[in-house]
Amino acid sequence: MDRLYLRKSLIAAGTGSLMLYVAFRLGERVILLGMFDLGIHELGHLLFRPFGEVVSFVMGSGLQVLVPLGLAAYFWFWQHNRVASGWLMMWGATSMQDASVYIADAPYRALPLIGGTHDWWWLLRRWDRLDLAAEISHTVWVLGLVLGLVGLGLILVPLAKEAWDRLGRGPAISVSGPSTVRKAREPR
Repeated sequence: MDRLYLRKSLIAAGTGSLMLYVAFRLGERVILLGMFDLGIHELGHLLFRPFGEVVSFVMGSGLQVLVPLGLAAYFWFWQHNRVASGWLMMWGATSMQDASVYIADAPYRALPLIGGTHDWWWLLRRWDRLDLAAEISHTVWVLGLVLGLVGLGLILVPLAKEAWDRLGRGPAISVSGPSTVRKAREPR
């Protein structure tokens, strides 16, 4: 493993861990990404407006999560870049945490809004399911945390494997005793 890859991996793991800490432990919006997510969220409403109100409302939060996940898929499948994919998955995780806060607020409508209508209040009220806001929010939060940890793992596992191999404790199995293999007997 070259030094540049190691440096990129450590920077990505460090910044990604910090993002996950801010989002999931402190419950705060990750400053720069949060503002970028807000722009993507609003763009989701505009892009999907031709498909009807329901789709437009869903795709605000949907696009906010799908953009980092789509980029993660691109870097995984086409660029074969674990570090970028892992970091983008952690960004997607913070977007999911941000969306979970918005979903949980649906019955209360206490968060400041850019537009006039609370997306999740409108959706859940339309389906007469405002009572499910907390459960949906919790599910999105947990899935986001899992996604973030998987993204972090994508970055850290190769580093851990490299360190393990350098210490001479790789996954090879060593067996004590004779190392010769006997020839099998021929059938009679």
